[in-house]
Amino acid sequence: QVQLVESGGGLVQSGGSLRLSCVGSGRTLSPYGMGWFRQGPGKEREFVAGLSRTGGSPYYADSVKGRFTISRGNVRNMVYLQMNNLKPEDTAVYYCAAHSTVSGSPEYDYYGQGTQVTVSS
Repeated sequence: QVQLVESGGGLVQSGGSLRLSCVGSGRTLSPYGMGWFRQGPGKEREFVAGLSRTGGSPYYADSVKGRFTISRGNVRNMVYLQMNNLKPEDTAVYYCAAHSTVSGSPEYDYYGQGTQVTVSS
């Protein structure tokens, strides 16, 4: 069982930046592929960014490419999402997620409780 806790959300003006953090409670996140998802008002949850279990390049939704960066921390139970040049359409609850899929499309097994990001115009 992996428990994930997000932090770092808040209110920011358009063009601003935020860094979201995700901590794996009590265990390292190194064996897991990690991702960030978001759910905006009246919308379905959507994928934002991901890191595979085995390393390699991170991958992003087209809507955030060039603006968001996902990374693992030096501390093995941390994952981050750096968000730059934020836009009002980025307003959503952001969720950290983990999976142990070996091959093929990842199936995320664990989600955190979410952190709210609000971008004002």
